[in-house]
Amino acid sequence: MTILRKRNKTLGLAELVAIALGGMVGGGIFTVLGIAVSIVGNLAPIAIMIGGCIAALAAYSYVKLALYYKDEGATYSFFKRTYPSSKFSASIVGWFVIFGYISTLALYAYTFASYAISSTSFANVIWIRKGIAISVIALFTMINVWSVNGMGKIEDIMVYTKLVLLTIISVVLIKHGSTDFGTFIDNMVVDAEKTSLFSILIVASLTFVAYEGFQLVINAVNEMKHPEKNIPRAIYTAITLAILIYVVLSVGALFAIPTEEIIKNKEFALAAGAGDVLGSLGTNIVILGAILATSSAISGTVFGSSRQMAVVAKDGYFPNWLSKRKNNIPIHAIITMALMASILILLGGLELILEFGSITFLLVSLLMAIANYKIRAKTNSSTFVTALSIIGLSIGGILILYYEFINELEQMLAIIFLYIVLGFGAYIYSKKVSKQVQN
Repeated sequence: MTILRKRNKTLGLAELVAIALGGMVGGGIFTVLGIAVSIVGNLAPIAIMIGGCIAALAAYSYVKLALYYKDEGATYSFFKRTYPSSKFSASIVGWFVIFGYISTLALYAYTFASYAISSTSFANVIWIRKGIAISVIALFTMINVWSVNGMGKIEDIMVYTKLVLLTIISVVLIKHGSTDFGTFIDNMVVDAEKTSLFSILIVASLTFVAYEGFQLVINAVNEMKHPEKNIPRAIYTAITLAILIYVVLSVGALFAIPTEEIIKNKEFALAAGAGDVLGSLGTNIVILGAILATSSAISGTVFGSSRQMAVVAKDGYFPNWLSKRKNNIPIHAIITMALMASILILLGGLELILEFGSITFLLVSLLMAIANYKIRAKTNSSTFVTALSIIGLSIGGILILYYEFINELEQMLAIIFLYIVLGFGAYIYSKKVSKQVQN
């Protein structure tokens, strides 16, 4: 038994950082940039940096709870074990988190397909795009079912290659852009005079979704080496690298691409900008970077979320067959995650699903900070930092809801409807678990 456990500890620091970065540096940066520039102009890099600080505050409680509980159920298990008497709260956190992951998995696959065919004659053929999206989910489902170690090594290659490509793109855009550093600073000053702090904080909150994914590291606690050291190192390293990548990339885009073009193109702004600077070669480099970014995000999300789904199912809040494992790999959960994400892709409405995912993860991060505050003495957490996390995440959530209310009221109502449906499902399963405990 001891030998088997040692063999299962296959993920080192490099693989864990890759899993976290794979979950974070996915489709987010290719869509968030356009939204950020449309609201705050050349102050977008500052807003994106503040968004990273919010993510770091959220990560603090995740790290502390992970080191205390050492449970691959992560978000769900932390809340359940901190509030053991509330079956419904455990169930609803489990449902929200898992469906949040399903929504981001669908988004990453759809973004992969969009970039993969963006320079072909099939770019606007929706069913080819959806077919490619479902196919790439199937590919990484097979990889995750095949081998934990194999997944880790492939994730390493994809993540670190995409980091090199994104760095090259950033440097090229900055070096060959029509804007020099002095002009860029002048533009920032002009935008600062006409932009409120409130708007900057709204953008910072909206960019939180681009940092979602660091918690996937915790789902691998049973398969990692030296979790006491590697969990905090991997998470904080990944967030720091993500902030650097996003800021440099956003600066590069603003150096080379007129803000009106970034706002107009949004998802394809980087490809269009690189194309203007380097022609087809620049466009192809961006497309390759986007494909690698979304591929690693898909792989990391399938890996981490399936393990969390298996833990929730084992406790009775999902069907029990989802908890079954083979060689410690939750095959049924992996396949189910892939199938549900594929259904979302077929149904469409991914913009709605994206907003649902971003609000969900910010809300869940707030719940983690509250849970950590409750047992801060046990987790050896700073009262000040934990309280600051609660305040920061609360403000972020309120700002996103305000933005939705002002700009996307119908979308906000649809998200509320989704929460009601998921809440009903969570309630049904929590009642089943309560009956089993009583019997």
